[in-house]
Amino acid sequence: MESISELVEFIADGAKPRDRWRIGTEHEKFAYRLDDLGRLGYEGPQGIRTMLEGLQRFGWQPVYEAGNVIALTMDSASISLEPGGQFELSGAPLDNLHQTCAEVHTHLAQVKVVAEEMDVGFIGLGFDPKWCRDEVPIMPKGRYKLMLAYMPTRGNLGPDMMLRSCTVQVNLDFGSESDMVQKFRIGLALQPLCTALFANSPFTEGRPNGFLSFRSQIWTDTDPDRTGMLPFVFDGDMGYEAYTQYALDVPMYFVYRNGDYLDATGQSFRDFMAGKLPALPGEKPTIKDWEDHLTTVFPEVRLKQFLEMRGADGGPWGSLCALPALWVGLLYNQGAQDAAWDLVKGFTVEEMARLRAEVPRLGLATPLDQGGTLLDLAGPVLEVALDGLRARARPGAITADETEFLGALQKTVTLGRTPAELLLERFNGAWEQSVDPIYTELAY
Repeated sequence: MESISELVEFIADGAKPRDRWRIGTEHEKFAYRLDDLGRLGYEGPQGIRTMLEGLQRFGWQPVYEAGNVIALTMDSASISLEPGGQFELSGAPLDNLHQTCAEVHTHLAQVKVVAEEMDVGFIGLGFDPKWCRDEVPIMPKGRYKLMLAYMPTRGNLGPDMMLRSCTVQVNLDFGSESDMVQKFRIGLALQPLCTALFANSPFTEGRPNGFLSFRSQIWTDTDPDRTGMLPFVFDGDMGYEAYTQYALDVPMYFVYRNGDYLDATGQSFRDFMAGKLPALPGEKPTIKDWEDHLTTVFPEVRLKQFLEMRGADGGPWGSLCALPALWVGLLYNQGAQDAAWDLVKGFTVEEMARLRAEVPRLGLATPLDQGGTLLDLAGPVLEVALDGLRARARPGAITADETEFLGALQKTVTLGRTPAELLLERFNGAWEQSVDPIYTELAY
């Protein structure tokens, strides 16, 4: 590549007409041994490799790195090997939430078959409730070694993000540059609310950690160069070019060549464009290098050739369907999208930064500048999402639309309490201040 305009074009090429918009859901979960609740290593009869090999009976095809299976693919979906052995399904781009939820159900059913043979279980939480960082096995993937070495130079909690956290995300399309900008702004403004609604990580090493979403808190002390709320998105000149310029200034992690990850930590993609990258002197990047680099940027909403909503903790089955339902309801119908923007357009950049800083600890009780709390905002936001799903009118086998998938969030708002608060109540009550029961009560 010779010019920055090619990088801009790559992102712009993601724009699609509305009839081609799809939904891509990604969700991570922790695997653990049933006998001692310990996290799985890579090797051995109870290892992640065995799990990846066992799933191949369902038609999944293996992807190898240095002789190790590190991922599985089937059609447009994939299962990836995360740094601490977290198991992630990156779902196929699907037309509607009925298909998305069916995909989740099929995946978890397949995983359960293999897991029972291995005497292991899976659980959805935002953060490992029991094990310390040193007790988590590290998976054999080249980019993770580089990242784990670099992250402590930029923050204190990067390794915890990599080894001890799980999230659920949804990837959404946009129709044009202006549509992308509006969706991006709504996504950032409402990401603290999303964090509160899905807050599900109140434990660290067997004890309450003082947060409702410790996973969200971790991102505030991971790497300031590549995280956060991106105030420039609300500037008048926001567009593909502005995001490209931002991503160019995010330091690199690696360059992938001939099956190896070359260490480029802290180096500049701008230098790479000029053929001055220390890791590859004289060589200029390919579009695949740019695509790889965009995956190493971690703001609350991320732009590639689609938008990723990144603010939610991993959770139980219902939340894996509710997260895409929330964002599809808000952003895949123009009337709903405009209504969502009306709810947040009065937020200042300063208020959004404060909400982001306070929500990991306070959840739905986080105060708004205009009075009230995020809980007061949650009701109107869910109403807009419901309206958006009704307007989409994507029928299921027995339902007229996709509104059923918001049920878990409606329950949270009615209760006025986050999933994390319900877990803390059980910890201090029936669980007698032990996190061990979580592995049976919340297992998939």
